[in-house]
Amino acid sequence: MTAMTEPTADDIRAWFTGRLPSEWTTLSPDITVDRDEITVRVQLDPVELEADATDEAHAEAAAGRASSWREETRDARIKIAREAEHRFDRKVSWGVRLGDRTATFTHLAVPAMTRLRQPQRQVLDTLVEAGVARSRSEALAWCVKLVEQHSEEWLQELRSAMEQVHAVRAQGPG
Repeated sequence: MTAMTEPTADDIRAWFTGRLPSEWTTLSPDITVDRDEITVRVQLDPVELEADATDEAHAEAAAGRASSWREETRDARIKIAREAEHRFDRKVSWGVRLGDRTATFTHLAVPAMTRLRQPQRQVLDTLVEAGVARSRSEALAWCVKLVEQHSEEWLQELRSAMEQVHAVRAQGPG
């Protein structure tokens, strides 16, 4: 990365992979990057419970382990986040993954301005009136989450294509 080029998501992931303490990375961390925020989810070993433990017990054990890790690593995470925020000009959020459970400790809620025509506003208003959301803003976030869940494969292909575009663009004349 030169001083003139914007760091790519791969550059940021590589920096975090090198910067995170080795005891945090025995399992590969999940690092998500957008133009506003970097979210680092450290993979923790799942809690071992009795074979007949309920789902609720597993959820509580995971919550306890996540809380413990959050408190024990707070100072180190703050130091790393400050370095990364200075280097990449993005906020850093943290979380953990324990098997199929995740917990995110802090993350941004970034406003997204948009202009909607009446049919789109009516969709949002229906979600509000039905009690699915408390506001148009929450309804819009709900719609985005629903699209994300049902089109993850397509969105991943699109993200990969965009990474290729950025790579090719970076190879061009300065």
